[in-house]
Amino acid sequence: MYSKCSDLASARNVFDEMVMRNVVCWNTMISAYCRCFRVMEAMSLLKEMWVIGFELNASTFVSVIAACTNLRRGLSMHCCVFKLGLQHCEIPLANSVVNMYVKFGLIDDARSIFDTVDERSILSWTTIIGGYVSVGNVGEAFNLFNRMRQMGCVSQDMVPFVKIILGCVKSGNLLLASSVHSLVLKSGFHGKALIDNSVLNMYSKCGDIVSAQRVFEMVDEKCIFLWTSMIAANTQHGYPAEALDLFKSLLRTDLKPNEATIASILSACADLGSLSIGNEIEHYVKLNGLASNQQVQTSLIHMYCKCGRIDKAEKVFAGVLHKDLAIWSSMINGYAIHGMGNEALKLFHRMQITKPCSLDHVVFTSIFLACSHSGLVEDGLKYFKSMKDDYRIEPGIEHYTCLVDLLGRAGHFDLALKTIQEMPLQVQAQVWAPLLSSCRKHRNIELGEYVAKKLLDLNPGNTSSYVLMANIYTSAGKWKEAAKTRSMMRNKGSVKEPGWSQIEINGSVHVFMAGDRSHHRSASIYEKLNELNTKLKEAGYVAETDMVVHDLENEDKEESMKVHSERLAVAWGLIGTEPGTTLTIIKNLQTCGDCHSFLKFTSKVTGRHLIVRDGQRFHHFLLGSCSCKDFW
Repeated sequence: MYSKCSDLASARNVFDEMVMRNVVCWNTMISAYCRCFRVMEAMSLLKEMWVIGFELNASTFVSVIAACTNLRRGLSMHCCVFKLGLQHCEIPLANSVVNMYVKFGLIDDARSIFDTVDERSILSWTTIIGGYVSVGNVGEAFNLFNRMRQMGCVSQDMVPFVKIILGCVKSGNLLLASSVHSLVLKSGFHGKALIDNSVLNMYSKCGDIVSAQRVFEMVDEKCIFLWTSMIAANTQHGYPAEALDLFKSLLRTDLKPNEATIASILSACADLGSLSIGNEIEHYVKLNGLASNQQVQTSLIHMYCKCGRIDKAEKVFAGVLHKDLAIWSSMINGYAIHGMGNEALKLFHRMQITKPCSLDHVVFTSIFLACSHSGLVEDGLKYFKSMKDDYRIEPGIEHYTCLVDLLGRAGHFDLALKTIQEMPLQVQAQVWAPLLSSCRKHRNIELGEYVAKKLLDLNPGNTSSYVLMANIYTSAGKWKEAAKTRSMMRNKGSVKEPGWSQIEINGSVHVFMAGDRSHHRSASIYEKLNELNTKLKEAGYVAETDMVVHDLENEDKEESMKVHSERLAVAWGLIGTEPGTTLTIIKNLQTCGDCHSFLKFTSKVTGRHLIVRDGQRFHHFLLGSCSCKDFW
């Protein structure tokens, strides 16, 4: 009773005061230590029990083996079980041994124990199936699941289904996922909160958001976990607006969002760039006592960084008393995407001094991104070497991509090519794209053609490769080659992603495309834009027309660029806000050189702080300058 109430000291006092103790007393005290994760005391008591002469039984070892936190102790206990001839005594002991091997990733050893057990419980099957799923051998997990069904062991236990659903998530096989869902329905598990939530997540991870939505709608009494999973699914699949609508619907129910719900919806706000809703959610967080939760704090930092308010992110970061690695990483990444490379590196050094901890691949990705956006080549190379040599972290595709981008942006093409050639073959195919983008920036036609050929051989349907190559030709005045590249793209049936820009004013989001006249104040927007263009010319702005197609006269080229989506968004922002108000614009594509120049001059002429998040990073335009220092 005392041990189950977590009062271990009282439990031990009662045990010590007993004049006569039997095996059950000893086993209960050993189990109490294991329940409180004090394995060394449990093993010490077990040895004392053995020395005194008590006959150890299967129950003595079940809790000790289950509580072993390292393989050596686990093997030692299994050895004792084997010497005492207890390995075939009871199912719980066999299950405990199998689970111990599964926990340490030794699935073959776990399987050998499983196969020697004559009588297996549902827990035996669930443990070994879960083991195969955890090591990625989903095929064998399904084989065992089918064997279990054939032997009639599934009964009314839902845990094996949870394990097999997790296998579907790992495999990403939608057909398999649908089959498992069908079996779940036939087995009568629909309506069970754990199963419904697992099935919804399964469809989401397999890329079928429509089926995930249907599962959500089929459930009459939705728990907070189901709401959270559906909100997260919409966010992860690029439907942040739908996620926000769901969150609003959730608030109209009697359920209360938890930390995971708040983290998911803040991620949706970050993707949308909706600062007003993000502010409202932070207010909700404070009112409902969630402000000290680290998952929520990390999400708030991420949201404010993605909404352009690095100052508010810093304020949240400074208020976190006990910072974990995720908190530090989120702030470092925020500095990185805002092009504040030196600040990111300073914070990284501060983290290493303040809280020495084992770093992960995520924080290094942010460091390389910071170096890339700020042209810190030597620092980037130094940290890449340190990651491998000092922290024993094997570079992943995201690290190699950042490294190539870092070298390419700085114009170190020979080193970038050498780096790619030294990479593992399976990675090389995915790192050519940032190098092609750098070829465009530096107008390196010869290398651009070589890289584009590599990319198109690997993925002929990749529109961005055609667009980048056509732009490289255009910037160099090779009009025929540019036209031929665009023609190839059309013949392949590829369509360039249309560019759009959005601006949020008084909680309303306004989206514009190039030449857009669908806005209800379109006439006023174009009038304001013409007025602004006149002021910019007087201030010395000259249009950069070298990236516009050849079959337009210079005057027409200039006119075509005057109606780019971000310019329309700026014009509406100037109309819809008070003088001096900061304007934040979100774009889906990278800002072109001429629009970058336009935004610099606009910040100078209007005295406005313009924050622009394009497809690559943030730009802060103020008094005629950009935070990127024209390096992007």
